[in-house]
Amino acid sequence: MRVEADLLQALFDALPDVVFFLKDAHGRYTHANLTLVRRLGLARREDLVGRTPALLFPPKLGSAYAGQDNRVLGGHAIEDQLEIHLFPNRTPGWCLTRKTPLREDGRIVGLIGISRDLAQPDGRQPGYARLRRVLDHMETHFSEAVRMQALADLAGLSLSQLERQFRRVFHLTPQQWLTRLRIEAAMQQLQGDDTIAAIGQSCGFSDQSAFSRQFKAMVGLTPRDYRRLAPTAGAATT
Repeated sequence: MRVEADLLQALFDALPDVVFFLKDAHGRYTHANLTLVRRLGLARREDLVGRTPALLFPPKLGSAYAGQDNRVLGGHAIEDQLEIHLFPNRTPGWCLTRKTPLREDGRIVGLIGISRDLAQPDGRQPGYARLRRVLDHMETHFSEAVRMQALADLAGLSLSQLERQFRRVFHLTPQQWLTRLRIEAAMQQLQGDDTIAAIGQSCGFSDQSAFSRQFKAMVGLTPRDYRRLAPTAGAATT
């Protein structure tokens, strides 16, 4: 298994827009590609191996990532989790994360994961022009109750066709894209003085509890903790 892990690590070293990692049964890194090493601001891969997220990230983020790892080590895979990675300048970068348990003779002995950066959509891609009206509508009305059927009607598609085309062009579902818009708006507003409840409402969330749950699932922090996060603190991946 060690040889296979080393080969995977070497292959993923060539992908600057993908983070790859392996962790043992205690959530400690055993392998990571150079993309992760560089995003953490580390000089060598060895500076990461043997350490847990709690030792590499700001406390609140580290504990959130460790909690996610614990769920995977308990047998629950994570598939295409839309997340934000916070970089040292606090610029958010969106990614899709997958984590799955590693088993040996039926026992879970660790986990393997990748996080793939979401690039800006290519306007030249077939299907983009048809979805432009849908994007414009979501960007204008994300703070309101947006019905997926209404979006499909705007594009002249069925619901299933809309979701297929969205995934093909943006690698996300329409609902994920809408949530992304809402979270981005909330992150901006959390740098001001409005209450968290008011921000959640203005960004289209039904109540403060729903806002906090969704925000933490995607950012790794509650809205309150994100507001307290120093501008120079950050993270690169989970």
